[in-house]
Amino acid sequence: MANTASAIKRVRSNERKRTRNRITRTNTRTAVRSAREGIASGQAEDARQATLAAISALDKAAVKGVIHKNNASRRKSRLMKQLAALDKK
Repeated sequence: MANTASAIKRVRSNERKRTRNRITRTNTRTAVRSAREGIASGQAEDARQATLAAISALDKAAVKGVIHKNNASRRKSRLMKQLAALDKK
């Protein structure tokens, strides 16, 4: 257990940040999953909307520091690549 006042405060602060990050990470994962399912379904317009929502969620998570900006960029690139392959069909 924390001994000093500053350590106790850090425990409280870290718990607040952990819950905020967890919510953001969960929403991001859900958006990416929806985009992948939309692409797999073959419905181009639904897939496009889901992909744009996922890209927005990834950008927000990167800005908040929940995931690294390069991680967000890589995931966005892969989603767009899959969407482009769907459009070609």
